[in-house]
Amino acid sequence: MIRTPLRPLARILPARDAGESPDAIERENLRARHEDMRDRMRQRAEGRLLVLGLFFLCAFVVIGARMGTLATSDPVEPRASAQGAATSAARADIVDRKGRLLATNFETHALYAQPKQMVDPEAAAKGLAAIFPDLKAEDLINDFTGKRKFLWIKRKISPEQMQAVHDIGDPGLLFGPRDMRLYPNGSLAAHVLGGASFGKEGVSAAEVIGVAGVEKYFDDYLRDPANGQKPLQLSLDLTVQAAAERVLHGGMKIMNAKGATSVLMDVHTGEIVSVVSLPHFDPNNRPRPATKGDQSDSPLFNRSVQGVYELGSTFKIFAAAQAVDLGLVSPSTVIDTAGPMRVGGFPIGEFRNKNYGELSVSDIIVKSSNRGTGRMALQIGVKRQQEFLKSLGFFEPTSFEIVEAATGKPLLPKRWTDLSAVTISYGHGLSSSPMHLAAGYAAIANGGRVVNPTILKQNGPRLGARVMSEGAAHAARDMLRAVVTEGTASMGEVPGYAVGGKTGTADKPKTRGGGYYEDKVIATFATIFPAHDPKYVLVVTLDEPVETSGDKPRRTAGWTAVPVAAEMIGRVAPLLGLRPTVEPASLADITLTSSN
Repeated sequence: MIRTPLRPLARILPARDAGESPDAIERENLRARHEDMRDRMRQRAEGRLLVLGLFFLCAFVVIGARMGTLATSDPVEPRASAQGAATSAARADIVDRKGRLLATNFETHALYAQPKQMVDPEAAAKGLAAIFPDLKAEDLINDFTGKRKFLWIKRKISPEQMQAVHDIGDPGLLFGPRDMRLYPNGSLAAHVLGGASFGKEGVSAAEVIGVAGVEKYFDDYLRDPANGQKPLQLSLDLTVQAAAERVLHGGMKIMNAKGATSVLMDVHTGEIVSVVSLPHFDPNNRPRPATKGDQSDSPLFNRSVQGVYELGSTFKIFAAAQAVDLGLVSPSTVIDTAGPMRVGGFPIGEFRNKNYGELSVSDIIVKSSNRGTGRMALQIGVKRQQEFLKSLGFFEPTSFEIVEAATGKPLLPKRWTDLSAVTISYGHGLSSSPMHLAAGYAAIANGGRVVNPTILKQNGPRLGARVMSEGAAHAARDMLRAVVTEGTASMGEVPGYAVGGKTGTADKPKTRGGGYYEDKVIATFATIFPAHDPKYVLVVTLDEPVETSGDKPRRTAGWTAVPVAAEMIGRVAPLLGLRPTVEPASLADITLTSSN
């Protein structure tokens, strides 16, 4: 800003010449300068007052609008706005097909220490060791008296433990809120649920993440707030699952098996109504993975999808069904099963060196003839056998929605020769999981359509591509029924429920050095029921069973897996809503007499 001089020479000199006083000019210029300054200060003050007035007006409008909203809204309890609380509460529940709770969140606390704030570290350490037996007082004292400023003591504690820590009264022992995952049914369906743990965590909150099973497979869904905390509904039936686990556990103990698994599947929807793997665990206290030894011995190992076994003679029905479907044979076609039989230079024998002679296709399945099945496989041929088994899903892991299922890829022969075709036809040379077998039997049971196993509840049938004709599927079902009424699964009959199925006993391969054990087997019984109108498939597999009630130990599926499966069907069929069919009994001859 250019300021005007108070005594400008341009006016002072002429004024002096005219005899005027220069002081008057100075006073005039000073007055003009003050007036200009006053005008500018007034404008600035008026601008500030205008801005301040607008600010108060906006504040009044916002507060008035908020008060109006609160006055017209329904009263609600205030909610926590902490970021950690929102994160931990974002995991949805898991329920069974009838809405019964399988997994939920539970409010608890974590315990941590700030040693610098402790009054008596030694007393606090001894008190904590008394409350938590797994903690050692000496280790705690070293931590509390060292250089550490913070340490976790327990990630989650019960209300009783929290009160006991309160009673210690040390200000250096602090609590952090937590939402932990709770499985109210304990070990029930443990391998399906899998378990959860803490992810990112701080003193005020922790993130709950899935570590196995459906908890991990559907982790994004369970944590997504956009789902509005809608529970994840599984296809499992809680009561059926409990009954299946009880029966299988008892059967495993009676048959002296080291492990067992069962799969119960709806043949039209693919829903897994029950799946059991033993030994199991409690997901509330999930054990650590095994770091050495055979992983299949760990309770975390899911035998239903991770257990890839040679499932023995249960595969024979696939060869028979395909041969009928291709028009190569009919159930009554006679095939010579007499020995000797050699394929690729290797002999093909029968169980206990039996020689059945000529048998119909149906009798080949009933008596479980290796040679008869092998001769049908040679008629089918390698390429067509591969295509058929691939269409049933035996070449890839199942689509079952738990993370462990992806690891259960079938083991196929490196070179699929005629010998491979023969041995695979009776269940040797191709290893698959019991879940694969259940899906294969479901295709036979539902009339020849492939169906994929699922753990999610479905609203209706989910039948896929046709893999065999209805006639071939019907013939196969009749053969399976005959196995129970006339063949190796005679102990599989359940009064009121027409059971069809096929036994399979396969020598167990050695974990090292190759070859097979002479006294260890995998025993399997794959069933459909009711056989005349199948609704469900049940597969029961026992690992290293031995039935010891007789003079000699018996390991075949007919003596081990079959009675366990029959007991399970008798328990779960009524729970599934299946009414038993009662055959009318013949009345004794009665002579009617008249009293008249």
